[in-house]
Amino acid sequence: MEDQRYLTFALGKGRLAKKTMEMFGKIGITCEEMQDKDTRKLIFVNEDLKLRFFLAKGPDVPTYVEYGAADIGIVGKDTIIEEARNIYEVLDLNFGKCKMCVCGPESARELLKHHELIRVATKYPRIAKNYFYNKKHQTVEIIKLNGSIELAPIVGLSEVIVDIVETGSTLRENGLSVLEEVCSLSARMVVNQVSMKMENERITKLITDLKSVILAS
Repeated sequence: MEDQRYLTFALGKGRLAKKTMEMFGKIGITCEEMQDKDTRKLIFVNEDLKLRFFLAKGPDVPTYVEYGAADIGIVGKDTIIEEARNIYEVLDLNFGKCKMCVCGPESARELLKHHELIRVATKYPRIAKNYFYNKKHQTVEIIKLNGSIELAPIVGLSEVIVDIVETGSTLRENGLSVLEEVCSLSARMVVNQVSMKMENERITKLITDLKSVILAS
């Protein structure tokens, strides 16, 4: 055990990290340090299992994994597609389920049908571009936003938006609806390509253990 290196996990901050640690708990992976709500620590360690954890903003997780700063990452499928990093996606964790959708006022439905040149506001330009250009073969102008995407069609910045939809309540409250579905999303486990070779046994066991938890739930 002494010569075993640490396996490092990058977890998407917030709900994702919480759900991940709940799931890990079911296969005997815990981290006491993470229970402390007031801690200012950036890296949490389980010495017995030789595991390290750190929390990162979702879009940064694939970057940490690609460059080997983390062996394993837990992040949403939307981020994996948008960041397009050289990493292995090894497991659908089956939580954090939602959909990426094209949304807008009902009046925009016709514009989508007739492949008109429209403006699309989104936090996910790569996903939006791929959907409109490669799947729908519709030329659009994509506007990248970082904040409340729902605002864009209301104030006339764009005809439609491409965004994540969980319940759709924010859309309904603002007179918008889902017009087209782009893809289904959920939390995924990603692995660094070198780590997959070097730590194959440990990572494969982890994947197998998690699969049994997912099947049982």
